Amino acid sequence: MNFSIIALSALFMVATVLIIFGAYNVRKIMPREDREYLDPLPFLLRPIWPLVNLIATYFGERLPVDELERQAKMLQRSGLDYLFTPEQLFGIQVISAVCFSAGCWIVMSVLGNAGFLPVSLAALFGAVFPRISLGDYRKKREGNIIKHLPTYLDFLVLTVEAGLNLTAGLAQAVKKGPIGPLQYEFSRVLREIKAGKPKLDALRAMDDRLGVKEVSSFVSALVQAEKSGASIGDTLAIQAEQRRVERFQRAEKKALEAPVKLVFPLVAFIFPVTFIIIGFPIVMKFLYEV
Repeated sequence: MNFSIIALSALFMVATVLIIFGAYNVRKIMPREDREYLDPLPFLLRPIWPLVNLIATYFGERLPVDELERQAKMLQRSGLDYLFTPEQLFGIQVISAVCFSAGCWIVMSVLGNAGFLPVSLAALFGAVFPRISLGDYRKKREGNIIKHLPTYLDFLVLTVEAGLNLTAGLAQAVKKGPIGPLQYEFSRVLREIKAGKPKLDALRAMDDRLGVKEVSSFVSALVQAEKSGASIGDTLAIQAEQRRVERFQRAEKKALEAPVKLVFPLVAFIFPVTFIIIGFPIVMKFLYEV
């Protein structure tokens, strides 16, 4: 018995030393990541980031080019292209799949019903979960952009009609406008213009990054006005009015959809509880009378 314990302890120590030595060598040969100009990592990603970089370095780069480009576009539209790369997103998916499958296996083992199918389904969901979170983040960001676009257009109309050009109007809108992703995108447009990029090209690049229909309409109208020599102020005023009407229509649509969305919670949760509260005294009264 003592010999078995000593042997197991020795094997554990050897395995620990080998793991530490292997991790040290892998970290030594891996390229060092420079995050000076990147967004800071969230708290939950910091402990696993070396492992994410390891998977991204040795496996993520072997993914098809089309898939990497599609994921890069998704990260760009989510505003996370300065947080991690498509290869690192693949590493996050792999770690998420392992964590979900391990958690499922532990829970099923405690319940005494561990099987291959539940663990496989958990791994599949874990691999898809980062993409689902990314899609939700993108929808939330696009909703914020659509919500704040009329306000920024009003600022632009006021500044252009006051005699400023479009670039100066954008600077004033960024300074006075609501904080959010649209403010960041307009700030990026201003930085690109100051770096020497043509104004229309910077706006087209913003439209390509966002992929929002309302922003595309705004950029197309500005480009058309610049090419045809039309009044920028009138074009911006029309765009601002159109965006406000669309925002009101979206709010009205959501208000009309609310009763329909409330039907399921009412039928599934509220009505049964109400019937139980009302019917329980009646049932008990009949039982005691019988």
